[in-house]
Amino acid sequence: MTSRYAWITGALLLFAPLLAQAAPEGIPALSLTTTEDGEQQYSVTLQIVALMTALSFLPAALMMMTSFTRIIVTFAILRQAIGLQQTPSNQILIGLALFLSIFIMSPVFERANQEALQPYLSGDMAAMEAVESASQPFREFMIGQTRKTDLNMFVRIAGEEDSYEGPEDVSFWILMPAFVTSELKTAFQIGFMLFIPFLIIDMVVASVLMAMGMMMLSPIIISLPFKIMLFVLVDGWAMVMGTLAASYGL
Repeated sequence: MTSRYAWITGALLLFAPLLAQAAPEGIPALSLTTTEDGEQQYSVTLQIVALMTALSFLPAALMMMTSFTRIIVTFAILRQAIGLQQTPSNQILIGLALFLSIFIMSPVFERANQEALQPYLSGDMAAMEAVESASQPFREFMIGQTRKTDLNMFVRIAGEEDSYEGPEDVSFWILMPAFVTSELKTAFQIGFMLFIPFLIIDMVVASVLMAMGMMMLSPIIISLPFKIMLFVLVDGWAMVMGTLAASYGL
């Protein structure tokens, strides 16, 4: 075994100079060109690096700029209200929230594609201009779902009360936390409404067990089948997902 490793190492040392000579010249990492109208464009290599870096922030952008937060929090509260700890699993809830978010956000994605991505791919729009155009549909969506009180709070925290004339002028970095705060508040409001029927069932079952003197029997064991049956009879999943979609004006 040792002689085999020694033979491989010797072969690599022997052919290393040949491989180094045959290697192509490196691609320049940065190439900046100035167009006729004065704009500056970066090389394709740098654009690819910037794109790969931006993809690492995609999960955060998914939660901060779409309907994903409201949906997944509502699903988590619903599962807790029913009393099921691991059913449906986290993977199923996340997948369901993801595809429901794509359904809700499809008009925004389509507009961003038409106004920013396609012009950029066809060469009619620069990279930074395309990013600015793509952010406008998301900005309008987020402003439409953000409460003024939450937006004013973050503007006040940033100390920029007199810097903006209206919500459409607010910085993206202020709009995103305000949007997420509003989404969490709305999700908890929907979750509260979902919790009430299941809480009533728990209270009725606990009262019946106390009246029967069965204090050692956990009410959750008895109430769980009734809560599942109620949720199935009222077509609960369709109602919840329909309510979430309707909360965005669909």
